[in-house]
Amino acid sequence: MSAAAESPARAENVSRLTRVTLQAGAAVDARGARLPDRVQVTGTLRRLYETALVLFGQRGFHAVSVRDLTRALGVQASTLYSHVPSKGRLLADLVRVGHEEHRDQLRWALLEVGAEPAEQVRALVRAHVLVHATYPLLTRVCNRDLAALPPEDAPAILAIRLDAEQIFVDVIERGQRLGDFRLSDPVLAVAALGAMGIRVAEWWSPGLELDPNEIADTYAEFAVRMLT
Repeated sequence: MSAAAESPARAENVSRLTRVTLQAGAAVDARGARLPDRVQVTGTLRRLYETALVLFGQRGFHAVSVRDLTRALGVQASTLYSHVPSKGRLLADLVRVGHEEHRDQLRWALLEVGAEPAEQVRALVRAHVLVHATYPLLTRVCNRDLAALPPEDAPAILAIRLDAEQIFVDVIERGQRLGDFRLSDPVLAVAALGAMGIRVAEWWSPGLELDPNEIADTYAEFAVRMLT
């Protein structure tokens, strides 16, 4: 291919990379404040969850005060405390929901494919990526503010996260035993695959004109190639 032919393609790649880079960590639109269907609360508590999700997701838990929450909601602190005992419990509720949704999406993905390890990895990575694209603010909070959880809530939520990670480990180890995957550290493999999906919540947005399903399918192929 000539330099003249390469130039437009290079320019397009630079443009796309620039948009992705500038989007990383940026505020997301209202779509990003979605909560999973498992959250059945309504009224003021629902608004509290959604407001906290936006503020925690954009600023981080420690940078958001109770006053910030009540001001954004247009209520008194007493109203907030009538629904949740503390800002920490509010964080724990959101992070628990996010981790449960992620774990369950992984479980459901495995149920829909056969026993071949490569297909199982594709299904897991695809589900992992789609959760982060579907709930970008929620997954940002889950990953960024895990260390800010109250001590009484952290162990149970960490157990859910470890359950999800163990699903990946089990599939990778089985693939290694069968000779389908290279013999490498499965924990490091899971860390690498996990990071791929986690970053999607930071850089993807509808304005990038990239379909989440296309991203998920592409990342799933990357994952298999990394392991084989």
